[in-house]
Amino acid sequence: MKDTTHFGYKEVPVAEKTYRVRGVFNSVARRYDLMNDLMSAGMHRLWKRVAIETAAVRPGLQVLDLASGTGDLARAMARRGGSKGHVGSIA
Repeated sequence: MKDTTHFGYKEVPVAEKTYRVRGVFNSVARRYDLMNDLMSAGMHRLWKRVAIETAAVRPGLQVLDLASGTGDLARAMARRGGSKGHVGSIA
């Protein structure tokens, strides 16, 4: 098995990649939505609403959020699931 993997244009130790990815996310997290607004001309907000509507979360449902960014989709789905629903998250 290979001990290195790609990170951008670099080869890095496999064990180090997770920390590097986390570092990149932490460096942009505060401005993530602004960055998406600029790159998508604001369309990402519409896409999020469509994703939430398409998921059709109803009270009491369970949802698993798999790396959806800042967690705003998970929060919106949790509101729809209500107190009897549950939203789990894996970043």
